Amino acid sequence: MSSVLPVVKNFARGDDTAIIMPDALILGIETSCDETGAAVVRSGQEILSNVVASQIATHQPYGGVVPELASREHLRAIVPVVRQALAEAGQTYASVDAMAVTQGPGLAGALLVGISFAKALAFALEKPLIAVNHLEGHIHAVLLEQRLGENADLQFPVLALVVSGGHTHLYLAQVHENLWTYRNIGHTRDDAAGEAFDKVAKLLGLGYPGGPIIDELALHGDPRAVKFQISQIKHPDRYHQKPGHHAQVPPEEDGPHFDFSYSGIKTAVLRHVETQNLKPAIEIRRQALAGIGKPTLEDIRGLCDRQTLNLVASFQRSMVNDLVMKTLAAAREYDVRTLFVSGGVAANRELRATFEREAGMQGLPVFFPSRALSTDNAAMIAAAAFPKFLRGEFVAMDFCAEAGMALR
Repeated sequence: MSSVLPVVKNFARGDDTAIIMPDALILGIETSCDETGAAVVRSGQEILSNVVASQIATHQPYGGVVPELASREHLRAIVPVVRQALAEAGQTYASVDAMAVTQGPGLAGALLVGISFAKALAFALEKPLIAVNHLEGHIHAVLLEQRLGENADLQFPVLALVVSGGHTHLYLAQVHENLWTYRNIGHTRDDAAGEAFDKVAKLLGLGYPGGPIIDELALHGDPRAVKFQISQIKHPDRYHQKPGHHAQVPPEEDGPHFDFSYSGIKTAVLRHVETQNLKPAIEIRRQALAGIGKPTLEDIRGLCDRQTLNLVASFQRSMVNDLVMKTLAAAREYDVRTLFVSGGVAANRELRATFEREAGMQGLPVFFPSRALSTDNAAMIAAAAFPKFLRGEFVAMDFCAEAGMALR
């Protein structure tokens, strides 16, 4: 391990106290879903490399992630991706101080690829191995960049909204002497927000992944054209996990819960398509895009009429308003001091702008990761592993993937 000991601000305490942090190089590996990631991060705050191999082209014909194909693609990509991450960082297997890998939640087969590779590396190199919760990684994606920025002082408690294709969760986060703890105060009862974006895009024949496509098309439509009503949760949670989905973690029993539900708006879009007789135009668009091969956003937009653009904009506005209003209601209830928004859906431009406007009106600072760190990546896994490295929280070689892993 290097002998350099950088001095950084104690952002957790919210003061100017200088603390000494060991200069540790952590190799992170992320294979929870459909992106193979590897990164080298120094001391949880300096990204030396961050390589991601996307599987969009593989899953695009199916309009969503096929778990078996995802695992196969991870097997093909894991070795070259890790080698590239080390090369870009100017490091070798021997020069890193620890390995970190996503343990869950995610697709079981995909997680096993990264875990098996990380175990083999750690065993062969006699390096410590750190298991990381994917959701905690998304939270540390925000922290990673805040440590490098001017706003290193964060006020606690923090409320973190993790919103992606497989997750929509609200966590109260606290930290004490490098020990992060999380309390779940809300989750989606059915579809995650990103899942709803993908399903609506597929329904309208817009392609995959749906989030970036809808984000772009919504700029050209009227968000007030179609009225959608988001489901309001008023009954007790009959928690269960849907087969083939990431775990929907039930909130803690004490205190108010702020849950989400997005299966209803997906159905409402379907009903609008049927009542407005949009199916013929959708089929024409689907066939036209299939003939293009690799359609661009301009290609997709050119195949959308005004009615479709208005529908897309109205759907996105309803989704964004629900995410923002419920999150800010939770922030008021629990008197939080800082708001984090992370995950793939956090890259959505309207979501960011609405959070900044509405949270600003409440005097609540809100932080996002950069768009590159919003989606799944290994830099966030290596960053989340650093507090565990400081505590010596390493795992034995017999640890397993946890597809439904909860964050505590």
